[in-house]
Amino acid sequence: MRAVVAEGPGGPGTLRVRRVPDPWPGPGQVRISVACANVAFLDTALRAGRPFGPRMAFPYVPGNGVGGVVDKVGAGVDPGWRGARVVSVTGGSGGYAEFALARDTDLHRVPGGLTMAEATALLGDGRTALGVHRSGKARAGETVVVTAAAGGVGGLLVQLAAASGTRVIALAGSEAKLAHAVALGAHAAVEYRGDGWAGRLRDLAPDGLDVVFDGVGASVTAELLPLTRAGGRYVRHGAAGGRLADLDENAVHGKEIVPLFAIGRTPEQLFPLVAEALALASAGRLLVTVGQTFPLAEAAAAHAAIEARATVGKTLLLP
Repeated sequence: MRAVVAEGPGGPGTLRVRRVPDPWPGPGQVRISVACANVAFLDTALRAGRPFGPRMAFPYVPGNGVGGVVDKVGAGVDPGWRGARVVSVTGGSGGYAEFALARDTDLHRVPGGLTMAEATALLGDGRTALGVHRSGKARAGETVVVTAAAGGVGGLLVQLAAASGTRVIALAGSEAKLAHAVALGAHAAVEYRGDGWAGRLRDLAPDGLDVVFDGVGASVTAELLPLTRAGGRYVRHGAAGGRLADLDENAVHGKEIVPLFAIGRTPEQLFPLVAEALALASAGRLLVTVGQTFPLAEAAAAHAAIEARATVGKTLLLP
């Protein structure tokens, strides 16, 4: 089969399409004929060998989420899975390929009303957005900030926060992205590439921010944390800016800092969040934005676009 191989730590150019042996499911596993492979910001960090996230043993096939059809089942697996349209995590790697292995306990059937691309987009982003939103404990009437508000997780957070009755201020890096966030339900939007954006945000929330969902980190954290009121919640769920920021002890005082892992770490904790996200989207209560797709052979271009923060919504590979 064809697969994308990360041959060593470095830039997107280290991703190459290679012919590798077809995988075969072992006990408790299925093989999925991949229609869509999830591309996440974390994939770019792992490929680059950045210090946050697990260290990968090169060479490896990236990708921790796929959608497709089960074409083979291993020993002990219900044969009723064969031919099912599913989405699943893959155990951390192996998704950027024509076939991928998954545990049968990680499989979700694609519900009616969702395309395979939409369901695949919810694998990582849906569970993250639901878990992050709950960990922020935002209440009706509070003011909430969502960074990277036009991204895969950010766009879902905007919708969840707006539906809970909060006043949502979206932060994004271009006018087009701000317009997208407003279309998803944000009440106000601020472009934060450039000078003076923290002052504009302060004008929108003079009493301080109740909840911040920070998926960017880096210098954005240094600006947002002081604007968070005492008793507010600051949820750190990503580092799209390239690094997690060190926290100023004075700015932290009196505020609750919520780490990403508050949403859970284990498959048993994360599985129901994916199921719930799929159900909400199938019922029309969450809009999934698949902003761009790339053929398998252009995985390097997909990584470059994500690192340049030139994407909207979810990015997928189509083997």
